[in-house]
Amino acid sequence: MSHSILIRKAVAADCPRLLELVQELAEYEKAPQEVTVTLEHFVESGFGANPVWWAFVAEVDGQVQGFALYYIRYSTWKGQRMYLEDILVTESMRGKGLGKLLFDQLIVEAKERKLNGIVWQVLEWNEPAIKFYKKYDAAFDPEWVNCSIMV
Repeated sequence: MSHSILIRKAVAADCPRLLELVQELAEYEKAPQEVTVTLEHFVESGFGANPVWWAFVAEVDGQVQGFALYYIRYSTWKGQRMYLEDILVTESMRGKGLGKLLFDQLIVEAKERKLNGIVWQVLEWNEPAIKFYKKYDAAFDPEWVNCSIMV
């Protein structure tokens, strides 16, 4: 069966669906309780007066089945880089090329914005994602430790 696939920039009206997918990702990563962002904050952060994130969505037959959300970070060593916060394709649509289409669009976007790279994190146990990233010759750096604080 052939599907109509469209990769496009996310719009504010996509936010409820994006948050559903964020929750799906959190459940996959065994941390469903960690999603505490409100829809209002999410929309304002992506589509308000000063957006801090952007995203692409993968629509299949008119339904958003995946997304890639990024922001711009600054490295004092490398300059502006794209930070891929999340990429997800719904479980039922995995293996159909949507992840590749989304990731390829991120590469195009990074080049158009004249960014010098894309960085992200992946959980060490997430073998399907690691295998996917290896297809892009991604460098994996086990030397750095993640840190965070709540304020």
